[in-house]
Amino acid sequence: MSESRDEMVIRVRNLVNAFGDQVIHDGVDLDVRRGEVIGVVGGSGTGKSVMLRTVVGLNRPVSGTIEVLGRDVLDMNEEERHELETHWGVLFQDGALFSSLTVAQNIEVPLREDLRLPPRLMAEIAACKVGMVGLPAEAADKFPAQLSGGMRKRAGLARALALDPEILFLDEPTAGLDPIAAAAFDQLIKDLQSSLGLTVFLVTHDLDSLFAICDRVAVLVDKKIKVGTLEQHLKDDHPWINAYFHGPRGRAAHPAEPVAPAASPAH
Repeated sequence: MSESRDEMVIRVRNLVNAFGDQVIHDGVDLDVRRGEVIGVVGGSGTGKSVMLRTVVGLNRPVSGTIEVLGRDVLDMNEEERHELETHWGVLFQDGALFSSLTVAQNIEVPLREDLRLPPRLMAEIAACKVGMVGLPAEAADKFPAQLSGGMRKRAGLARALALDPEILFLDEPTAGLDPIAAAAFDQLIKDLQSSLGLTVFLVTHDLDSLFAICDRVAVLVDKKIKVGTLEQHLKDDHPWINAYFHGPRGRAAHPAEPVAPAASPAH
């Protein structure tokens, strides 16, 4: 692994998240390396999306420290926070597009907020991002309601990439997509990560995504987190991890554990 890949762009220490008396995360540590794709998985109620929202500052933890690009997310003023946010892009599960704006106008929102650019240049950047995520050029002038679910996710991804971020946060990006569209979206993320040198923080339940694009996987279990390669998790005897990776869906997703083909009909 190169020196750049050893650089930690996200560093979480002793993180505690709770809602009332319900503790979700109890002393979580997590390092994310520059240029890697890390998948975050866990059972229902383990706080996968809460983890993402905490790292990007949308949820205030009970205690712990979070550093992104060497800066303390929990101890900065509004101006410092705004500047840091220009270094990452976020794609939420539903795309979170503004329904009253076209795709191009949605992409231009962060450009208007953070850069002083002439309208024509913003339109050119928006068109570039539309093409970058594999949408047809005419999609730029459509409203979110006029797009399919997969196209809305790509439009949301285009907006997340508007400011050329270093880190991309994805919350269940393939949820609700059919297998073909989900596989195409995985390939898009892989291609963008490779060509742009992105660090990708991927919250998912999709085993196919883990095997297709993730370098490491962080599993939320027992209010803690276990980080390792897929090979390491496949050997883990924790009950939930074992059931997740070795159940029917896990065997179907893992190339080393193919599902037995159905018997051929008798002639």
